[in-house]
Amino acid sequence: MKGLRKLLGNSFSLLLNRLTQSITTFILVASIARILGAYELGQYMLAFSYYYVFMTLASQGFKTLFTREISRNPTQISAYLISGTFLQFLFSIAGYAVLALVVYFLPYSQDTSIVCYVLGLAVIPFSLSNVTEAIFQAEEKMHLIAVSTVPIYIVRVLIMVWAMSLNYNISVVAAIMVASECLIFLIEWCLVVQFIKFKWLLDWKFMWDTTKASGSFIVIEGISVLGYRLQVFILSLFGGELVVGLYGAVAQLMQPFQIISHSLVLAVFPKMTKAIESGKDSQRQISQLTIEILLIVALPLIVGLTFVGKDLLVLLYHDPSFAEAQLALNIFSLGLIASSFSRPLSYLLVANGFENVNLWQVFITTILDVLLSIILVSQYQLNGAVSTVIFTDFIALFIYIYEVHRRLFKLNFWSTINRPLIVSMLMVPVFLILQQLSLNIISILLISTLSYFLFVASLGIYTVYTSNDEWAKLLLKRK
Repeated sequence: MKGLRKLLGNSFSLLLNRLTQSITTFILVASIARILGAYELGQYMLAFSYYYVFMTLASQGFKTLFTREISRNPTQISAYLISGTFLQFLFSIAGYAVLALVVYFLPYSQDTSIVCYVLGLAVIPFSLSNVTEAIFQAEEKMHLIAVSTVPIYIVRVLIMVWAMSLNYNISVVAAIMVASECLIFLIEWCLVVQFIKFKWLLDWKFMWDTTKASGSFIVIEGISVLGYRLQVFILSLFGGELVVGLYGAVAQLMQPFQIISHSLVLAVFPKMTKAIESGKDSQRQISQLTIEILLIVALPLIVGLTFVGKDLLVLLYHDPSFAEAQLALNIFSLGLIASSFSRPLSYLLVANGFENVNLWQVFITTILDVLLSIILVSQYQLNGAVSTVIFTDFIALFIYIYEVHRRLFKLNFWSTINRPLIVSMLMVPVFLILQQLSLNIISILLISTLSYFLFVASLGIYTVYTSNDEWAKLLLKRK
């Protein structure tokens, strides 16, 4: 019982950390757009993209390796703390140096380059925090991660918004970001030395072995994160900071769904793994149910964005220039369909030991992303960027469907999509009627949301009492 409570507590702590980070990021992006404008938002998104890529290259993989080694050799935790911190410091300095060189040789304005230089400094404290957080994970004290980060995330965004309201520019916002990451590292360091016996000792073998083992992680994560941020870099060269800002505003609207998707799949993943023993039918049911739940969120959302996307952009970002991104938003939203399938199927393949498919998918789609971006973004800028993203998203979807069919089983597509389609079609007349009534955007959002939940609830009740499918089994089992 104690072990279960600890597991649940650790899981909740990590979820709280992620949710707080996502929510505060959304607030920050919206605030930059509303207070400073689309151009400054583009500067921040570009700088953050450079920070994100080089932070990943400098630190991703190390955290997993640190956690593994500390778990295996708890008596060496003091040596690993010092050695890991020193190793991460070297890699983070190298990462920042490369970031600065890349930005220096690219044709950005002086103001934009300064923002990139300042925000890029956050690579160093974030990388150093990998070591302390690895110790928290290995010692099953994940609540200390939430204790160190959640209050800082909240205070950070409040200070950022306050600074912008006082007419400070985006460079100051970037500096606040760096200062907050330094503070998180210091808090985590103070907490970790409370329960370990601190000794200054460098374990050169540990550092060398960790560096060698990190190679595959860096390659995989590097390709993945570069593909994820590629559009921003290419847009910055062909379209400028304003177009990057519009792209960031559109992409940010997709984040709530991505959080839901990620959280649901992570929760279902253990069931996917255990279902292997029960046979392929059990795996198929779990996978299709997960996809169906995501689609019943995604498809009505696509319908809603088609009708009110323009007004929603202006409402959130308080700038008429964001209305220019309506078509891009509508195109981008189609990616929710691909994501609803791809994320569960990728985890399904991992559960069955076919994780190499994910590597090949990332490799193929990244190459296509580069080629198409050079062609489409240079010609169509924002719309070209989102079209490239959607195309590669559906290529990834086809790869996952093909591999699942080839290695595991065939999906029953109709039984998976019929209920989400019903709810989506019901939402169309709702939006048409609301538009005819000439209501404001807030009223439309409230009424349409209530209608959506009414349709979903009615469909769920009908399903339980008229059939014996996966929904009914799930609901009756929980009852």
